[in-house]
Amino acid sequence: MARHLITSAIPYINGIKHLGNLVGSQLPADLYARYLRGRGHEVLFLCATDEHGTPAELAAAKAGKPVDVYCAEMHEVQARIAEGFRLSFDHFGRSSSPQNRALTQGFARRLAEQGLIREVTEQQMYSVADGRFLPDRYIEGTCPNCGFESARGDQCDNCTKQLDPTDLINPRSVISGSTELELRETKHLYLRQSAMKGQLEAWIDSKTDWPILSTSIARKWLNDGDGLQDRGITRDLHWGVPAQFDGAPWQGMDGKVFYVWFDAPIEYIACAQEWVDAGKGDDWERWWRTDKGAGDVTYTQFMGKDNVPFHTLSFPVTILGSGEPWKLVDYIKSFNYLNYDGGQFSTSRGRGVFMDQALSLLPADYWRWWLLSHAPESADSEFTWENFQVSVNKDLADVLGNLISRVTKFCRAKFGETVPAGGQMGEREAALVAELETRVRAYEAAMDAMEVRKSAIELRAIWVAGNEYLQSAAPWTVVKTDPEQAAAQIRLALNLIRLYAVLSRPFIPDAAASTMAAMGCDDWTWPEGVAAALDSLPVGHAFQTPDVLFRKITDEERAEWQARFAGRRD
Repeated sequence: MARHLITSAIPYINGIKHLGNLVGSQLPADLYARYLRGRGHEVLFLCATDEHGTPAELAAAKAGKPVDVYCAEMHEVQARIAEGFRLSFDHFGRSSSPQNRALTQGFARRLAEQGLIREVTEQQMYSVADGRFLPDRYIEGTCPNCGFESARGDQCDNCTKQLDPTDLINPRSVISGSTELELRETKHLYLRQSAMKGQLEAWIDSKTDWPILSTSIARKWLNDGDGLQDRGITRDLHWGVPAQFDGAPWQGMDGKVFYVWFDAPIEYIACAQEWVDAGKGDDWERWWRTDKGAGDVTYTQFMGKDNVPFHTLSFPVTILGSGEPWKLVDYIKSFNYLNYDGGQFSTSRGRGVFMDQALSLLPADYWRWWLLSHAPESADSEFTWENFQVSVNKDLADVLGNLISRVTKFCRAKFGETVPAGGQMGEREAALVAELETRVRAYEAAMDAMEVRKSAIELRAIWVAGNEYLQSAAPWTVVKTDPEQAAAQIRLALNLIRLYAVLSRPFIPDAAASTMAAMGCDDWTWPEGVAAALDSLPVGHAFQTPDVLFRKITDEERAEWQARFAGRRD
């Protein structure tokens, strides 16, 4: 049994996320965690809300609530929605936790002791209209690299280029929209990333198995322009981890907090401490400290491509630069963007489906299947209502759901609601076993490699193989002349349903649980051999004929939803 630490990029606290956010990190991470647990491995799957920085302050101000109250409320909302999508986090933490505050301040002190933090007096944007210094994310403007008109002061979300506010063309305050900005002198702490470039480069070069998307973004940041730059890790904000340690402010840093991108990844570690403190685990260090047993842990991160730079550069600098035996990530699975019906998701325009809205329309499994089977791995992908309808109706209703319904109803009608005995299996059944043996191993290989779309293709092929067998065997015809042979075919098919529940559980956990319950079984043993798996339900074992597993989406529903979530037209 191997040990796997899995983290997905922690979502900002400011509001409910859309389906693109879900498929870019949390959902594929959950797929992998569920699969590994199903194979018998020990898994710690962690996520949290990212509660500091500009997004939290702005969202709280818009809601008219104190920022701490707003964050506490939104954490509960996001946790409830995550549960609705059956995201199987071992713990869903908060970056505002006392554990993260202590860890962040401790890392800063270690980095300072290692000579990797320097104080910098600099010119920073000050908004005359707002009467305050503006942190990077309080400033928007046009990206000098790609022309994107809503680039932030720290990064362009369109081309992922790292920016400073002074780089922006026509900068403006996010708070007031004012362009009356001027540079004033202030002092901040900088992380000396440039001093770690050689070590980082060697580490990234050693990751020959990473997705090209992950390594290409990392190398771009390492080598663009003047190469890896030192990065400011404090901001002039009120909400965040105070720039202090041992209870005293860092000299000259009164009133400043650590930059959200410094403390947010540290929350991955703090989340494990929260997991223990919540009574869910008993030893967080064996997951994060290589001197405490984490040396045999495989650590995998899941994230959208916009998060890759900080996870391949800044966070590793924090870990490596501390000089302490912390666990480094082994594999970064990154994703491109999911677009929406010919454009982009837009919170401000109400365009696209957001996670709470999705759950109000259909159960989680419908969305899980479509999103995972269309995950934006090698390129951006696009959600369309037509594609969603076709995928649900064909894959889930026609292929999987119909097989389960036909088999159980036929058995009930002809043999009762117990597994029949019947005769011996023949060549057709042997061919099915051989085909499934090959396909199950291919499914495992795709899942082990975290090839999400390929895994979905392999799983669907396994479902199709069962349908093709039934079409060929035709027990509803055979029963008229050879009832024993028909019973044997149905006995195999009932065992096939149990096997489908086991294999499908990482993708569609609710449907898998309902199917397993209908089979009167709780045996989730992963099939090391298909022949044995197809003989696991004994003769006479009772089952129930389940309700419709997946209903079809009508043309009227599709049209109504497409109109409802099209967004405002400017």
